[in-house]
Amino acid sequence: MSVQKIMSKKIVTVELDDSLAVVREIFDNLKFHHLLVVESGKLIGVVSDRDLLKAVSPNLGTISATLKDEATLNKRVHQIMTSKLFTLKPEAAISDAVNLFNMHKISCIPVVDNEFRPLGIVSWRDILKAVAVGDEPESNAGLPPDLQPR
Repeated sequence: MSVQKIMSKKIVTVELDDSLAVVREIFDNLKFHHLLVVESGKLIGVVSDRDLLKAVSPNLGTISATLKDEATLNKRVHQIMTSKLFTLKPEAAISDAVNLFNMHKISCIPVVDNEFRPLGIVSWRDILKAVAVGDEPESNAGLPPDLQPR
């Protein structure tokens, strides 16, 4: 099975100079854990909800928040994004995604076309869902033996 069959096609993108306030609003209002950073339509980075949590003050939204705490929301996406990307093409096997997750400390894999435009995103949750519903023998063809449903 290819990653195209399990990837999330609903992606949200941000740009390099978007503020962390914009990123925070997206994460607060949508059920996403990763935003893809694009420039001229091409993927150049990823921002996770964990990246945001590390970059902003933990005092935000509390009574003890200061102007300095609030100013952390003025940082820009390019200051916190991950630019060392591991990507896959849509036709890549799920086992390729599993190998990337196992070899690198990443929580998502953007799926891109030949021009590096984002088409979707694969998370470890997508792989677990595919394994959980993988009752049909052909749907498990690309999974390593240790991920085959029993």
